Amino acid sequence: MTHTEIEITAELVRELLRDQHPDLAGRPVRLGARGWDNQLWRLGDDLAVRLPWATESADELLRKEHAWLPVLAPRLPLPVPVPQRLGEPSARFARPWIVTTWVPGEPADRAPVTRGEQAADALAAFLTALHRPAPEGVDTAGRGRGGPLAAGAEWFGRQLDSAAELGLVPDPDAVRAIWADAAAAPGWAGPPLWVHGDLHAANVLTADGALCGVVDFGELFAGDPACDLAAAWTLLPDGAADRCLAAYRPAPDAATLRRARGWAVIRALACLHVGHAGVHGRPGGKPTWGPPAQAALRRVIATP
Repeated sequence: MTHTEIEITAELVRELLRDQHPDLAGRPVRLGARGWDNQLWRLGDDLAVRLPWATESADELLRKEHAWLPVLAPRLPLPVPVPQRLGEPSARFARPWIVTTWVPGEPADRAPVTRGEQAADALAAFLTALHRPAPEGVDTAGRGRGGPLAAGAEWFGRQLDSAAELGLVPDPDAVRAIWADAAAAPGWAGPPLWVHGDLHAANVLTADGALCGVVDFGELFAGDPACDLAAAWTLLPDGAADRCLAAYRPAPDAATLRRARGWAVIRALACLHVGHAGVHGRPGGKPTWGPPAQAALRRVIATP
């Protein structure tokens, strides 16, 4: 099932709640956001219903959030959406769904971070708290994010060439050099750490220019923290990356920083393509994803 096969409406959300969580069915329901994989419907003032509407993998990702976010959330210094209920597939809606807490704020692709020092400190504290050894049995593949960068050489080449042809990358040679250096860096030798796995501008929230929340933990996995440290360039305004990386503990070594820069260009290229109209068969793309991705490329290219 994809978003082309069923229309998600407020009435459908109410029906699902009446069937499986009737104590919540009387709350007001209104659309919160349509994301890449899921739709988010507000449920009163403090809850939200998260339903997959595209990509078959979204089912697994929602179950992952339901299993692990309640464990991780208490130690994280920024608000995150904590799953409260699980909805199972049914005749009305043949996919799982969850009820989570609502995190106030605006996505940073629409309301960028402007308070660089605050955001750098907040991001460093969040990643320091998150990046702890994960229990055995947690996914270490991360849908490709858990392996060495060099394994993604073919994907990277296609993405860069396509973005360059579209005029989205001003200096392809510089981007290629950053990725090559990152792919050649020694790999992560520590234990698999909890990693958010998808820290781009649409997955963090801001208020008055400050970082105020982190959402969408569906890509959560255990592995190399460099994947998340890329956020120093992809999320923060100019001049703030160094402060964030200096505040992060334990201090990342040179190889981790090299890999992080590689992950930054990978994340930026992916978001550039999502932001371009009509990519992946979805008319209109996500146009607000493009400008933050271009700014991220510029920042990482400027980093020695």
